[in-house]
Parts: sequence; C-alpha cells; structure tokens
Amino acid sequence: MTKRKIAGLFAAIVLVFGGCGAEQELAMMQDGTYTAQMAEYSHGWREYVTITVKNGVIVTVEYDAESPSGFIKSWDNAYMNNMKAVTGTYPNEYTRFYAAQLRGQTEAPEIDALAGASSSGANFVRLSQAVVEKAQQGDSTIALVKPAEH
Repeated sequence: MTKRKIAGLFAAIVLVFGGCGAEQELAMMQDGTYTAQMAEYSHGWREYVTITVKNGVIVTVEYDAESPSGFIKSWDNAYMNNMKAVTGTYPNEYTRFYAAQLRGQTEAPEIDALAGASSSGANFVRLSQAVVEKAQQGDSTIALVKPAEH
C-alpha cells in the first residue's frame, strides 16, 4: 500500500471509531415531567410510566396501568386479591418495586425482575427506556410504546 492509502485508511478508522464514542455518550436528561405509555391496552389495562426530572436526576416515578375509563390498576382490590393468590404479588406491590429502581437515576438502569410480574417488568423496561429518551430530548409529548413481539 502506498503511504497515501495508508493515511486515508487510518483517517477513516479514526473517524469511524471516534464517532462511535460520541454516539455512546448519553445526553443528560432535561428537567421536566415525561410520560411513556403502552400503545395498546392489554387485558383491559394500558401501562404507563411518568417521571419528573430535576437537575438531570429522576426524582419521582409513577408506574401503573389504567383502564379505558381511567381507573388505576393498583387501586383495584379485587384484582389485587386474585393476582396475589395466583402469582404471589399484585399491582400496588410490583409497580412500587419497579418504580424504585428508576428513581434517583440519571439514565435507564438495568431492571431486576420480580417473580409473578415478569410481563409487567418487561413492559416497564420498555417504558422506562422510552421515557428516559424523551427526557434526554426534552420532549414532553407522550411516548407510545409498542408491545414486545412474542
């Protein structure tokens, strides 16, 4: 190879790898309130995550699901009793468990799953990633998240 080709190849490698580092840097979340919700209802409920960011840190997290009439899943005592008997957990418990993992963060963290609420846990991961992305963009429109394909 000629020196010119080697120099060109080296320059291309520097540009490619130099750009990769810039893309991997995460944008700081902007102060505000942001929401992500599932695009569709599942079994009569649509899950959502709302966060409030202050000084680039998530200070509040609300994770729950609502019915088409606006009823909140974690308030449904009959649902709670039925679910707890079958899975060992219930919405008011697992929504707090998942939300606590996001509170205090500066980016979307790895989320530990809770036995009995793994489907909601998978949705929470997708919702938290979408809501953090909105916060990084400073975009307060609601992010609609499609369910995972099975």
